[in-house]
Amino acid sequence: MLKRVTTCLTVRALLMVAVAIVFLRPLSAQMPAATVEAMTGQVSILQDANNPSSAKALFAGNTIKAQQMVFTGPDSYAKFRLADGSYFEVFEKSRVVFHPDFGFTHLLNIIIGHVLVFIDHSKGANPNSVITPTAVISVRGTIFDILVEDDDGTTLVTLEEGWVHVRNQTAPGPERDLRIPGESVEVFRGQGLMGKQVNNNNGVFQKAIHMAEDTLRALAQQNRPGIPIGGASTGGPTVAGVPGAQGDKGKGGAAPAPPPAAPPPPSGGH
Repeated sequence: MLKRVTTCLTVRALLMVAVAIVFLRPLSAQMPAATVEAMTGQVSILQDANNPSSAKALFAGNTIKAQQMVFTGPDSYAKFRLADGSYFEVFEKSRVVFHPDFGFTHLLNIIIGHVLVFIDHSKGANPNSVITPTAVISVRGTIFDILVEDDDGTTLVTLEEGWVHVRNQTAPGPERDLRIPGESVEVFRGQGLMGKQVNNNNGVFQKAIHMAEDTLRALAQQNRPGIPIGGASTGGPTVAGVPGAQGDKGKGGAAPAPPPAAPPPPSGGH
């Protein structure tokens, strides 16, 4: 009798293991990743966002996984492509965590620096959100810029194309929709949203941002002449990159000094 019970328990345990494998295999296959499509300068990841010693230089063709932090040095840039056709560009002196939460509610957590995001809606609805220390940006449209200006998390969101929804997660108050290209809103810690500004001073600030973006894209393109990088100003991306050999340190890939450990991602979001 005891032998029969033991056999039944063993069979049941094996069945449970088999079921777990069947269900977990598709989940692991769907784990999000982003591929380095173009880069220049010093671009690295922390393989463990809480461990500065886990820094590793990135090269064109490398992939990053959920909860890994990307950080860039001066005059540096990287463009990351997602499987659904979306992409994000990380500019100099930035720290960004890819899919910071286990539930993959948020695409990025921008701790500091400058990022441009393109969300591909060509295949239908593609809900995403981006968080910063002060803001939650829910994506309704296509292309937008985020600039986290300081250690206090002051965040400037500028719409390039489409529609985004912005709220301040550090203070109650009205939330904002940006629907007109050039519209922007600045989010301050502990203060309600102050309103929208539409290309003040003839869009001088936006033009300065675009010039900086184009300069870094051009630097990446010089490492692979004749192939346009693409981006918001070109109407769509095409593949570009830099040599990916470990020994090719002169054209990008040298790791900047690792940043301090990332703070935990804010809770909440749309």
